[in-house]
Amino acid sequence: MAITCEDLLQYLSDYIDQELDEELTEVAQEHLATCHNCRVVLDSTQQTIFLFREHGPRQIPAQRRQRLFDQLQAAFLAKEPG
Repeated sequence: MAITCEDLLQYLSDYIDQELDEELTEVAQEHLATCHNCRVVLDSTQQTIFLFREHGPRQIPAQRRQRLFDQLQAAFLAKEPG
């Protein structure tokens, strides 16, 4: 069984919280081992959670927030099929 990037994003929160069953966790790990974009999303999400827990909520300026969103969207659109 293989999953797509979109599938992984659906399960990302549960993956981070270690709430997936063993089979789905294994499939997610296999995907992450071969997909750079998904690893970046996972790492960024984990870092964001860590920073939030350590420092509380912070406001991101609208221009920077839009630039970050644009970069994430471009990364997903540019990904190689796999």
